[in-house]
Amino acid sequence: MLKFQTCLRDHFLISMPHLDDENFVQTIIYLCDHSEYGAMGLIVNRPLNFHLDNILDHLELPAGHLARSIPVYSGGPVQNNKGFVLHKAYLGNPWLSTHTITNELFLTTSFDILEAFAQSGSADALIALGCSCWGPGQLEQEISDNAWLSCPANSDIMFNMPAADRMQAGAAILGINLHLLTAHSGHA
Repeated sequence: MLKFQTCLRDHFLISMPHLDDENFVQTIIYLCDHSEYGAMGLIVNRPLNFHLDNILDHLELPAGHLARSIPVYSGGPVQNNKGFVLHKAYLGNPWLSTHTITNELFLTTSFDILEAFAQSGSADALIALGCSCWGPGQLEQEISDNAWLSCPANSDIMFNMPAADRMQAGAAILGINLHLLTAHSGHA
């Protein structure tokens, strides 16, 4: 196990082409937390086949007309029955359960934000079911094994870019074109 050295909170993880874990193939993950105790993030490029109104109906909460157009993402394979809302500060009511990531980004897991979000909508928020988690040293080992690229996150990519373009846009921060990388390695 590698020793924890660098905090990757507020960074993207971009899966390498040879990563064959079906949970993470072709994903870009926003890391909400990273410490010597492990890491937690949300996949930000896998919209599910339903929208916020479906969740609100299931929870028997009122859904405004905007809720039909707000996609819900698969945040990862852990706690996939739990909702996470990654949002900017302007949604800033004192929600029942909010974790501060940066001065601008927050992660809320309480129902009260869903009700407000359904009524007002927002381009600067992402709703996900489930999350992605790593134990102590696990993510560091996977990065060392070349399973992931990492780079500072960009909220415009997460909130304003089509989901299908987010992975390549994240790699472009590093000057990398993912289309030029191969999933196979050669032998000399």
